[in-house]
Amino acid sequence: MKKIHMVDLQSQYQKIKETVDASIQEVLESSAYINGPYVKEFQADLEKYLDVKHVIPCANGTDALQIAMMGLGLQPGDEVITADFTFAATVEVIGLLNLTPVLVDVEPDTFNIDIKALKEAITPKTKAIVPVHLFGQVANMEAILEIAKEHNLFVIEDNAQAIGANYTFKDGSKKKAGTIGDVGTTSFFPSKNLGCYGDGGAIFTNDDDLAHIIRGIVNHGMYKRYYHDVVGVNSRLDSIQAAVLKAKLPFLDEYCNARRNAARFYNNAFANNSNIITPTSASCGQICDACDCHVFHQYTLQITNGKRDELHQHLLDNGIANAIYYPVPLHKQKAYANDRYNEADFKVTNELVETVISLPMHTELDEEQLTLITNTINDFLS
Repeated sequence: MKKIHMVDLQSQYQKIKETVDASIQEVLESSAYINGPYVKEFQADLEKYLDVKHVIPCANGTDALQIAMMGLGLQPGDEVITADFTFAATVEVIGLLNLTPVLVDVEPDTFNIDIKALKEAITPKTKAIVPVHLFGQVANMEAILEIAKEHNLFVIEDNAQAIGANYTFKDGSKKKAGTIGDVGTTSFFPSKNLGCYGDGGAIFTNDDDLAHIIRGIVNHGMYKRYYHDVVGVNSRLDSIQAAVLKAKLPFLDEYCNARRNAARFYNNAFANNSNIITPTSASCGQICDACDCHVFHQYTLQITNGKRDELHQHLLDNGIANAIYYPVPLHKQKAYANDRYNEADFKVTNELVETVISLPMHTELDEEQLTLITNTINDFLS
């Protein structure tokens, strides 16, 4: 049996090696390393895939969030509401821009931002909401858009973990994650569902004026070389990474389906274990055959008998990779702690950090590996 990794990028690469290698070689021979043809081609391909007017590539997912907020003209002191249970990049950029982060609790089943808590957090200083489509599942965007419209707020989707997922509205219409709010962002970190072989990111919007501003920001504020019209940064997707992404994009739906199949196997194997709460789809309550709202960037269990940490070590001892995403909520991190937060407002998040554990989840998992993982967990928790 192959070694069980959290993410098996090497096996995935072997399946597309010929195309990837040829694309990288073409970039090397052209020497068009920055803003070369592959960047423009990947941008166009991704716009078509997402059905969005504008994709603006950048250097990484964190930059994408920062640039999106800069493009919207948020000012120091403006309040930005986001989820407490997520990776720090979401709140990090809020702090870097001297905005005021407002952290709220999440839902116990989807781990996404709690709508009731979101409503209660709005003040006259609130200017934006950043829903995080955590672990690959789209947040309740219809409710978020209604709240944003009522209070005249921007919606910035942190789509670093859910590219390829769909959101279905009450009328049956669908949109891709990251294309629903005023602006969306993503990361192409290697372990993502669509990952490059270094760092990379992108910003999505259907707003022509906002897209124009953002295109200047990512390139030192320039629209014409050496003429700086806005305050910008240096954040560009390089041509080699664009070549890798262009080669992988046609396989994104296949990759997402492989992850869903692995998630179904896990869920079925754990169905009768009373010590485990398995992930679910918000739209249908399970991972149905037609599921497209969850792309399982992570497969995350909740261990209810208090033995999460013991299970974590037991799996490591048996050569099974696993991780705890996330061990400390943002409101308790030294960098983001604030006296205004009340522990009673973070009941779900505070429980999750004690119970969650993420299992290997990638496109190359086979039945033998999945069987070993699930048997090891069920035996330990029986």
